[in-house]
Amino acid sequence: MFLTISTTGTPERPATDLGFLLHKHPDKSQAFSTSYGTAHVLYPEADVERCTAALLLEVDAVALVRRGKGKGRGGAPDAALAQYVNDRPYAASSLLAVALNDVFSSAVRGQCKARPDLPAQVRPLRVEIPALPARGGPDLVAALFAPLGWTVTAEEVPLDTQFPEWGASRYVRLVLESESLTLAEALRHLYVLLPVLDDAKHYWVSSDEVDKLLRVGEGWLPGHPEHKLITSRYLSRRWSLTRQAMERLELVRLAEADDSEVEDIDNAVEEPADDEAEEKPTPLVVQRRDAIIAALKDSGAARVLDLGCGQGQLVQALLKDVRFTEIVGTDVSMRALTIASRRLKLDRMGERQASRVQLFQSSLAYTDKRLKGYDAAVLSEVIEHLDLPRLPALEYAVFGSARPRTVLVTTPNVEYNVRWESLPAGHARHGDHRFEWTREEFRTWATTVAERHGYDVEFVPIGPDDPEVGPPTQMGVFQQRDTDRTDEKEAKAA
Repeated sequence: MFLTISTTGTPERPATDLGFLLHKHPDKSQAFSTSYGTAHVLYPEADVERCTAALLLEVDAVALVRRGKGKGRGGAPDAALAQYVNDRPYAASSLLAVALNDVFSSAVRGQCKARPDLPAQVRPLRVEIPALPARGGPDLVAALFAPLGWTVTAEEVPLDTQFPEWGASRYVRLVLESESLTLAEALRHLYVLLPVLDDAKHYWVSSDEVDKLLRVGEGWLPGHPEHKLITSRYLSRRWSLTRQAMERLELVRLAEADDSEVEDIDNAVEEPADDEAEEKPTPLVVQRRDAIIAALKDSGAARVLDLGCGQGQLVQALLKDVRFTEIVGTDVSMRALTIASRRLKLDRMGERQASRVQLFQSSLAYTDKRLKGYDAAVLSEVIEHLDLPRLPALEYAVFGSARPRTVLVTTPNVEYNVRWESLPAGHARHGDHRFEWTREEFRTWATTVAERHGYDVEFVPIGPDDPEVGPPTQMGVFQQRDTDRTDEKEAKAA
């Protein structure tokens, strides 16, 4: 992974001033340890007329994988292989941007203790990057750098020079030239736009990235014609962070247009008192429970099974509605059932209420005659806790043996995980999740199960339905087909 920065000079303003600006002496080769390898700084040429500084990043592929350990189970084999076989050691990306900021931190901030006058000086600059991933091609590269005062040369790198008919790869050889920028401005452009073009940050993006983006983008990002795309990609398309950044950028633009400070613009609302604090959004667990209860009501169910009831939150909610005349909670864990019993206060419950509820131990890996004959069964966030080879046993126990008229299955949508700001990249939502499915994977499984056992299935999103990655939770609503119900009634009548 390689980048060079060159400048030219005169006897009055020698090119070797670049060494002062970068805080790296041209006569030395220096190495710096980073979290992902070793960064080297050296000067292939350094004289009065021309000076070039090179940043070479040697990526430790093993360290890169180790830093990403602890991912959830059930990952695809090709994804695991991609941890070792990828372009990270060779192509400029967020790894190089982070190294650039770490090694040249004073230059990025525009500081030079030895020569305080230098950082503000505009100078001829040439930046070369031999291999840069560019999701969007040369046109996007030009659209990002040209408005900032750069002359852009982005040459597509062929997939294979021996087979030109294969076309171009997603990489470009980039040359940037300018005579109207300071070195600090140039480094800030690179720090933001390299990961934007790669569009695949190597680290988890959290809320502090918004402050970092606005700080490094000060003076150029608010007025950039592609500021929306830059903001979205830099923040790994996390919509909440992107919205926050866009609102703050809009304040900056308004302040600049009014020739005032941001604080003077953003003062229309006083800080709310404790009793006027903003209402917190409804937690996903509550949205999920409400969606399940609504689906049970729509089905007309009165006798309900909560399979894998855990600590009894859903059972407790169902008891509050008199239309549910019998509620059964089952779980393989006796400890969970004990906690559920305490939550429900079964030992102090009135006789009439107690007659509506029961808890007992049962494993969904085996058929259980006690589960037959109910109107509906709920498997809320249950299937992902089973190893994939055991799913067929659960399928038969519920759909083949117990056969309730309605079955509700909820499970996480793994595509939505990128929207969780507190969830490290690549991690499952819970340490015990054996797998987390995409929407397509869940639909395929549910449709196959429904067809095999005589059910119809519809899919309901739970939580905010993101246009790109869908909802955080997906629910399948299984209903026995009418013919199946008719056969059941005739059997009972006989």
